[in-house]
Amino acid sequence: MKVVIEKVFPIASSVDATWQCLQDIEAVAGCMPGARITERIDAEHYKGTVTVRIGPAAMSFKGSVDVQSLDAAQHTLHLTGKGADSTGTSGASMDLVASVQAADSGCQLTGRSEVAMNGKAAAFGGRMMQTVADQILGQFAGNFAALVVARSGQAADAAPAEAAGDAQAADAPGIASSGTAQSQAPTPAAEPAAAPHAAELNGLALLWAVLRDWLRGLFSRKTA
Repeated sequence: MKVVIEKVFPIASSVDATWQCLQDIEAVAGCMPGARITERIDAEHYKGTVTVRIGPAAMSFKGSVDVQSLDAAQHTLHLTGKGADSTGTSGASMDLVASVQAADSGCQLTGRSEVAMNGKAAAFGGRMMQTVADQILGQFAGNFAALVVARSGQAADAAPAEAAGDAQAADAPGIASSGTAQSQAPTPAAEPAAAPHAAELNGLALLWAVLRDWLRGLFSRKTA
């Protein structure tokens, strides 16, 4: 079973700042509910896990994520991934293209993904898969936007501090009269903001969304 997902999310930051965050695969994974990078093989290959919990039950997938291409000129990222659950009864694969484009309020993140499921996971059907995707991507968008804004704020705060440090060094006694420039200790750079912790997908919220969509479809058929 295959599902095609296309989404556009507004980001209240610049294209460059958003693109920088999008290239941080580990941080991006940390924004996805239930997802985690467990091993960085190199800059283009990673291993990770994804867990979806519905009530007391949980589906946990282990697999790989590969960076197929990074187009800095077009601000476009192409990822593929595949994995299987711990029991070997379900599998999934993903082909994702994400890009950043300028918008009136800052920029927007556009994504198109093809997700294929097999085994027990495919029994949920396309409608359930679409609802799951909407839940996951909605939470991801909020987490990713918060990450971009946090890192953009760090960069903005660091610039005045660096300028102030340069001014203090220029005004320090002995600098102008000394024949040799005195070395100044560099100001330590701030650590990039960590990705927000993304909890596992909320099963109750998922079940409610499925029921809501089912009722909406039922009533729309009756009124047609």
